[in-house]
This record gives sequence, structure tokens and C-alpha cells, in this order.
Amino acid sequence: MNKSELVDEIVAKTNLPRKRAEDVVNLVFDEMTAALARGDRIEIRGFGSFVSKHRRARTGRNPRTGAAIPVVEKRLPFFKVGKELRERVNAKTGQKPQS
Repeated sequence: MNKSELVDEIVAKTNLPRKRAEDVVNLVFDEMTAALARGDRIEIRGFGSFVSKHRRARTGRNPRTGAAIPVVEKRLPFFKVGKELRERVNAKTGQKPQS
């Protein structure tokens, strides 16, 4: 599912105008992005959590030439799936939940 399909689902289930539903989706994504940029953790019960992890600067290697190249420090978003979502996805695929 992509963003426009999500907007379409919201329109179909809520009868909101398409522009309004698109604004809602954009607002949610913008707020999540801003929270991660501030270093906040986002937790959505039953779905999962998002966290921004810091990666230190390091020296990498060019795989083609083997030359050393500097890799700047950065922050990357990570998602950890929640137990309820994991169980619901596994139930749909017919897999047994792991204990």
C-alpha cells in the first residue's frame, strides 16, 4: 500500500473529502518525522514503535577500489513491530505464533 492508496481507503471508510483525507495523512507523517528528528520515540500500541538511532562517523571502504572514504555521522529511523501486529500478520498467513 502506498500513500495515495491509504488516502483512498480513508476516503472510502470515512466519507471525508479526498483533500481533507490527504491533509490528515500528511499531517500524521509530518508529525512523526518531526518527532524522530527531535530524537523522540513514537509508540503506537498494537502496531509498533519508531526510534531514531545515532550512527557515529566512521571510515568506510569503496567496494570497487578499496579506498578509505569518510562516512559522516547520521541518525537513522528504525521500526520495531508490535506483538499484536506481528500476531495478526502471522494469523493471516497461516503461520503459528512463536512463543
